[in-house]
Amino acid sequence: MKKLVLVLIACFFATGAFAETKSAGAQGFQLSLIPDIAIHSKATHIKGVSLGIWGENPQNALTLGIVNGSTGNSSGISLGLLANYAESYEGAQIAWIANYTAVKFTGLQWAAFNYAERLNGIQLGFVNFAETSDKGVQVGFINIMNNTKLWFSNFPDEVAPVMPFVNWRF
Repeated sequence: MKKLVLVLIACFFATGAFAETKSAGAQGFQLSLIPDIAIHSKATHIKGVSLGIWGENPQNALTLGIVNGSTGNSSGISLGLLANYAESYEGAQIAWIANYTAVKFTGLQWAAFNYAERLNGIQLGFVNFAETSDKGVQVGFINIMNNTKLWFSNFPDEVAPVMPFVNWRF
């Protein structure tokens, strides 16, 4: 309990350090219970640190929470106890249960289940799914790259539509 209180106090003091990173409409710190109960509205761009039970903002931030949502073109590191979701995200999404990106993901997704509409990076999990992939590697029990149509037809640049353990497309 003492550690949690110290971390929260340190985050509040760090808010002043992020004040210089503000651009028009951007904030350096966000604290939220749910998207509609937060220090800043969910339309406010966060550049700095975002802490919450469930948060949802456009951001370029370190995001820590149980469920983290990112809207628009966001980037940073998103550490979710349960899940992370985003429209487009560049950076790392790390969670226990799931990572979901609706438009484009670039970077590292690490969870039990990972989904990217368009993958350019690495997915590590039990089940990894990419609707399309420019350049991507998947490591897990089930790895699906939906835009690879034939098995080993373009090897070594791409492997297969579905593979156990590892799949890629370059």
